[in-house]
Amino acid sequence: MERRHFLSLAMAATAGVLLAAPVQAQTPTKLKWAHVYEVSEPFHIWSVWAAQEIGKRTNGRYQIDVFPASQLGKETDINQGLKLGTVDIIISGSSFAARDYPPIGVGYYPFTFRDADHLLKYAKSDVFAELAKGYEDKSGNKITALNYYGTRHTSSNRPIAKCPDMKGLKMRVPDVPAYLAMPRSCGANTTPIAFAEVYLALQNGTVEAQENPLTTIEAKKFYEVQKHIVLTGHIVDHLNTVVSGKTWKSLSDADKKIFTEVTQEAAAKSTADIIKREKELEGEFKQKGLTVTAIDRAEFLDAVNKNTTFEQFGYRKSDWEKIQAIK
Repeated sequence: MERRHFLSLAMAATAGVLLAAPVQAQTPTKLKWAHVYEVSEPFHIWSVWAAQEIGKRTNGRYQIDVFPASQLGKETDINQGLKLGTVDIIISGSSFAARDYPPIGVGYYPFTFRDADHLLKYAKSDVFAELAKGYEDKSGNKITALNYYGTRHTSSNRPIAKCPDMKGLKMRVPDVPAYLAMPRSCGANTTPIAFAEVYLALQNGTVEAQENPLTTIEAKKFYEVQKHIVLTGHIVDHLNTVVSGKTWKSLSDADKKIFTEVTQEAAAKSTADIIKREKELEGEFKQKGLTVTAIDRAEFLDAVNKNTTFEQFGYRKSDWEKIQAIK
């Protein structure tokens, strides 16, 4: 009887210790978020915010580390990393998504978007949802948000007001077929100089011109070695936030909703920062002594349409027409 009483007391004491012991915190799932942009750029600033916000909204179940400035590889590498499982989330241009599903690159066809607002409406449209689904089916990865990168304009040491003014212009353009369409349609001689070498190439006259968003022209100080800013606005550029297929499948429906909402909020915040800065820069470049010139958009688009086709890039004209109809 005494032994039974002793055992009962011992079991009760053990249970009391177990109940009193603190519940061990769940180990968070660690994810890697990679991109090629500098830590000072909105894409990184708001990626870090998103990573922390996802952690908060999931009660610490996810720890997301953000790797900027090509720390985990160039854009080709991090896109490949989604498939290899070495990265979980990236920010990357649609030109890379188009390698898996060419139609999603239609936004790079010159003069597809009227402005940033048109692009943002496209991001919420059925046509973008359809294109993103096509990419998802081909690649297995999930696009959760579209980020505004900036409207691409031309800087030059030659005055440009009309398309024929670009004839013979030595111009640096990235080696992306759709990026080449406008300059080549206007007669420019394009060359794909490495981005890190563009400033020196402009300075020593290897090329006379280049094209990039105003924020990039500022960040890379191209305005120091150029006389003209030509507001060609030929491509309203954008980036996708992409989650690897493996990681996306591992998320619950509730977590998928959180990841989508947070990455879209981050994209909106980044977009607002870039649009604000672009508006400021037109005036600032004028103050620095550069000539800022607007163009006749219709004239340039006409030249592009006469010299290129949607099919040569793997795009569908029907998608482009749907985008044009977005108001």
